[in-house]
Amino acid sequence: MKALKANVTRGLQVESLVPACDNSGAKMVKIVSVKNQKTSRGRIPTAGVGDMVLVTVKKGKLEMRKTVVPAIVVRQKKEYKRPDGMRIKFEDNAVAVLKDEKGNPKGTLFKGPIAKEAADRWPAVGKIASIIV
Repeated sequence: MKALKANVTRGLQVESLVPACDNSGAKMVKIVSVKNQKTSRGRIPTAGVGDMVLVTVKKGKLEMRKTVVPAIVVRQKKEYKRPDGMRIKFEDNAVAVLKDEKGNPKGTLFKGPIAKEAADRWPAVGKIASIIV
């Protein structure tokens, strides 16, 4: 996991229902927690593009349902700013489900574009992505 270069506005909070954009077997997931985020007491943790989150599978294959798995946020609707001044936002939110905490994706293909910040931070996710924006 590398450091993030862009100043990503965190657009997804805990308890958000997000679709999975890969062929891992999960369709809809719910964000349970955000890894490596420090917040003040009482504040709801939030996640942005490139963050690792723990999710529980709400819809999908029977063997995947009701399991807690790690995932990477690859798209978000909330716009964020890149160092060159460009503002980026996607038309939907999406996560990619992982096999392990090291960043290896469970699926073999991703539907739709992947943010450059997520692909740079997680090289295994960037290898599988067909479109990087």
